[in-house]
Amino acid sequence: MDPEFVRIFSLFFSAAPIAVQTIDSSHGDSDFRTTFLVDTDAGVKVVLKLADNDFTFPEKIAVWQRTIEEYRKLGYDCPRILTDRSGSFPMVSYRGRRCTAYAEEFSAYRTAADRDCESTDSALYETYKRDVWHMTALIAAKHFDYTAYPSAYCLFEPFCPSDKTDEVLENALAWKEYADTLPDAFKEQTERIFRIWSENRAALEPVYRMLPTSVFQADLNPTNLLLDETGRFVGVCDFNLCGKDVFLNYLMRENFNEFEKELVMIRDALKIVSADYRFSDAEKDAALMLYRCLKPLSFISLDTLKACGTDPQAIRTVLDETERYLTADIDFRSYME
Repeated sequence: MDPEFVRIFSLFFSAAPIAVQTIDSSHGDSDFRTTFLVDTDAGVKVVLKLADNDFTFPEKIAVWQRTIEEYRKLGYDCPRILTDRSGSFPMVSYRGRRCTAYAEEFSAYRTAADRDCESTDSALYETYKRDVWHMTALIAAKHFDYTAYPSAYCLFEPFCPSDKTDEVLENALAWKEYADTLPDAFKEQTERIFRIWSENRAALEPVYRMLPTSVFQADLNPTNLLLDETGRFVGVCDFNLCGKDVFLNYLMRENFNEFEKELVMIRDALKIVSADYRFSDAEKDAALMLYRCLKPLSFISLDTLKACGTDPQAIRTVLDETERYLTADIDFRSYME
């Protein structure tokens, strides 16, 4: 067994590791993340995590720890984050890297992805959406403000120091960069689309900064939804992207798909959460502006445009659809009552 790992493990646990499964979830050299699922000689299974990136550090992990406890108070099962035996999240050396280390309880439950490995994300969403959005509405209604650290879905500010801007603007700029390579016949339309998008974003910003917030888990994908043996939703795991966010932004950002499918998902979510969360007039007024900022120039829109290749008819169809959803008077308010 790797002596470096054993040394780090001993900082957290008195039991000895007897079997280890390693999961590398790194995203490039600047975002190193490794998870160890560990069986111990005490008969207990635990999790040890190492991270070398600019959004994992002791103060941020303490926010994740607090957020987990808030979800647990509402009755949801979320594996707790554990400090080392001295009560800290130490910096450790591992394979030439300087990493922040922390531990977690091993979940007693399997994830939705593990249980339904043959299902698509859309099918899983249909199965668990009501329970998941009920949970999220309860968190939103608490309006937690114990941290200024943003969630990974943040808008109008970067998530971490290495980000030059928020992801929404980053995606829109990537869309514009690719659109500028299209034949001149599309230039007028692509410039109009980006101008409308930019004007809407500028108008949204002062409104957005006044909208209600809370602190959310911020990654409701099937690998993080926990189910009991009957398939009932019981909680969530993996809080490393959590943080403060505008609820309406969080709700829309957790629903990504093709335009029409997205609208159905967003409206479903709005209707479900309205049973537990009272949307303000400001949120109702801002919903369409926010949608127009988040969705038309998303990474999905860019991928769809790229997939057209050099087919002029396909390109025009995609651009027309993008412009239609950017300017359409879409009803969200009636789903927020």
